Amino acid sequence: MSTHASFYRPAWLLLLCALLAALALPHAAHASEVENTRRLAAQGDAVAQFRLGRMYYFGGRGVPQSHANAVRWYRAAAEQGHAGAQNSLGLAYEFSQGVPQNHANAVRWYRAAAEQGYARAQNNLGLMYENGQGVPQNHAAAVRWYRAAAEQGHSFAQFFLGGMYDLGHGVPQNYATAVRWYRAAAEQGDAAAQHNLGLMYSTGDGVARNLVNAHMWTNLSAAQGNARAAKSRERIAQQMSPAQLAQAQRRASACLAANYRNC
Repeated sequence: MSTHASFYRPAWLLLLCALLAALALPHAAHASEVENTRRLAAQGDAVAQFRLGRMYYFGGRGVPQSHANAVRWYRAAAEQGHAGAQNSLGLAYEFSQGVPQNHANAVRWYRAAAEQGYARAQNNLGLMYENGQGVPQNHAAAVRWYRAAAEQGHSFAQFFLGGMYDLGHGVPQNYATAVRWYRAAAEQGDAAAQHNLGLMYSTGDGVARNLVNAHMWTNLSAAQGNARAAKSRERIAQQMSPAQLAQAQRRASACLAANYRNC
């Protein structure tokens, strides 16, 4: 049994990150752009329908916030095969935004986008399979969809795929492969992956034990507000010499300056 930290973020953080990534509005939207988007959406333009849905989701810039209207336009675009709209409609059903919560419908729309290669939907579908929401729980299917997204560089999916290998869920347990995927996400700045990568270095699972690296990664994660990583960092520090601590702190500073690359 793995002794590493819990692998999953709170649901509210998953929703926040997914929505901000998938639905963020351009900052330069003006009234004329809104009217042009409305006109094109009414004419059946799927891209405009999706964009109008985002406008209604967030509100502002002359558009009243309305999740129900957001869903209306997401659906119009989704039914034309727009992958981003399909994923957003899945999110609406999963988190009860503008429609009653319905996990089966969330899965339906995630799958439609995932099968088009849309990485965010592939990750979301993996989560539904892992947690048994809207589909029977199936860790092997979760791994398949996490992998599809992870190989496209989706950091959440890389982190989740690392967790599946770490725990041996849906795949044979393989710490070295877990380390590989944690590192891929950690190098994109994923705080949870940085924490788990640090823990792997602290235990020597899947990688040579190295307390300097363990402290560096947990320190970087803690600097992003990960309270669990802060506790892990202090525990690791108790096993280190002053010289090792100084080296770890220098390396963390250099890693941060390099945007987490080649650390």
